[in-house]
Amino acid sequence: MYVNKNISPMGLLRFSGWQLLGITLWATFVATVFEFTHWEWMHIPWLPLSVIGTAVAFYVGFKNNQAYDRLWEARKIWGAIVNSSRAWGSAVKGFVGNQFTDEVYSKGELHAIHKRLIYRHVGWLYALRSQLLIPTSWEHISQGGHGRKTTEARMKRFGVGLLDDEVTKTGLHDFLPEDEYKRLINYKNTATQIIDQQAQDLKALRAEGLIDDFRHMELQKILYDFYVHQGKCERIKKFPLPRQYGSMSLIFVGIFIFLVPLGMVAEFHSIEHNPFGAWLSIPFSVLISWVFLMMELVGDYSENPFEGLGNDIPMLALTRTIEIDMREMLDETDLPPKIEAVNGVLM
Repeated sequence: MYVNKNISPMGLLRFSGWQLLGITLWATFVATVFEFTHWEWMHIPWLPLSVIGTAVAFYVGFKNNQAYDRLWEARKIWGAIVNSSRAWGSAVKGFVGNQFTDEVYSKGELHAIHKRLIYRHVGWLYALRSQLLIPTSWEHISQGGHGRKTTEARMKRFGVGLLDDEVTKTGLHDFLPEDEYKRLINYKNTATQIIDQQAQDLKALRAEGLIDDFRHMELQKILYDFYVHQGKCERIKKFPLPRQYGSMSLIFVGIFIFLVPLGMVAEFHSIEHNPFGAWLSIPFSVLISWVFLMMELVGDYSENPFEGLGNDIPMLALTRTIEIDMREMLDETDLPPKIEAVNGVLM
């Protein structure tokens, strides 16, 4: 998530670097050929070009709206995870106690139970984040070639241990007992099994009388909420923006960018008292093409909010915030630092 008020000009150039270079070369080539040959067949009337541009703008606008909806829904889900996590920590501390037990547990024993349930939940957060960062076939890092190298470079530049995900690997291990970690990490969906482990733990606590039926059901409801939040995240992660919209948008923008210099060059060449002739069409062709290119790129990089790039939901920062809140509930003072933005991006 970008946290600076504005993206710097250099940041914009990095975002659209090689595409902008290609656009400039194409516009220069068209202007050069027309200036020295004056081939009339190279001239495309401006009216059909403007109709195509209008249609492309509507189409790209639709795609960007859908991409933003996916991004905003993902942020709302993680906001709900924050709220439910705090509710879980508070409920564990308030519900698990000696009210219904025949055998009185010491404060140390109760604190150990609270810590186990709260720490396991923090482990679930790290596991969920790690699973959501697993690349899918339609994400940028899976495209290979220059696209993959560019994506890896951006992850190294902005991410906090993001490319190899060192933070999640160490975080998950720190919050689960060794035997539990070795068992749960081998499941295909570790996050799901961690919540199930919480449910089995609540069952054991109910058998020991540390919670009654009502408190057991209330805690189980919170676990159900975690399953709901996880399922919503997985739906966004595993179901892409329909590729007919994403792919056709890119094709339409590419066609329009290809045609823009052909429509501009003769227009500027025909201007009276214009000493620059067709050369003046180059900056205007590049500017118009760049605007459409940026609209396409913004939607393209916003449609996958769990991709591990700068437009992502700041899952690591939110996870660390929850971790700090819940460890403070346990009266711990040796807390990890908050995740800070790197180069204007909070991950």
